[in-house]
Amino acid sequence: MSEPFDVTAPDDPRLIDIQARLAAVRRRIATATEAAGRPDNPPELIVVTKFHPAEDVRRLAALGVTDVGENRDQEASEKAAALSDLGLRWHFVGQLQSNKAKSVVRYAHAIHSVDRPQLAAALAKSIATEQERTGRSPLECFIQVSLDDDAGSHRGGASRLEVPALADQLAGSPGLVLAGVMAVAPLGSDPDAAFGKLAEISAQLLKDHPSATGISAGMSQDLEAAIRAGATHLRIGSDILGSRPALR
Repeated sequence: MSEPFDVTAPDDPRLIDIQARLAAVRRRIATATEAAGRPDNPPELIVVTKFHPAEDVRRLAALGVTDVGENRDQEASEKAAALSDLGLRWHFVGQLQSNKAKSVVRYAHAIHSVDRPQLAAALAKSIATEQERTGRSPLECFIQVSLDDDAGSHRGGASRLEVPALADQLAGSPGLVLAGVMAVAPLGSDPDAAFGKLAEISAQLLKDHPSATGISAGMSQDLEAAIRAGATHLRIGSDILGSRPALR
């Protein structure tokens, strides 16, 4: 089904709005990266497009965005199929049920929310089948770590003590790549302290898995703190795309 209008036309109002928002976020990232003393090692920007229409993702691609994030499998799989011509890398950033692994491996470049052995096993089984079927590249996996005092809170994540075993499981699974760690700063917490804790967990992980250098941290409200802590991947949504569209 063809689009009724060209969403990438230079005079498209929504494109102009997203372009300005994206430029502002890129300036924030550049300023924070410079302040952190890492101007030659900027983090990768993942634009989180959950709840926003596929047309917005097409606009982002026209503006040079290559990595997008989603947190619901049904929405992500539909968008990835509709936008397969864009060559985007899709990052799954939400909590994932094990029974969705078979679907997610069909489109995801990376999973940022592996937090339990059952999910790791399901992904390993599903990626093996998918690689045999399509020859796709390995799936990057970030271990989601809980930074709350009580691991397993509503934000999800493995406890610090669970990380080593989960890392070994991922690293030992053909078709999966242990990419690093991911976390969300707890609500109401000091993001510098939270991401500092994540950096410590990352440093411990690197002792046994030196290639797992990824730190997925930082959203619209705390990207500067994440960059100070060494984040390699930022997950930015609302500051680029605005608030969640009203349901129709």
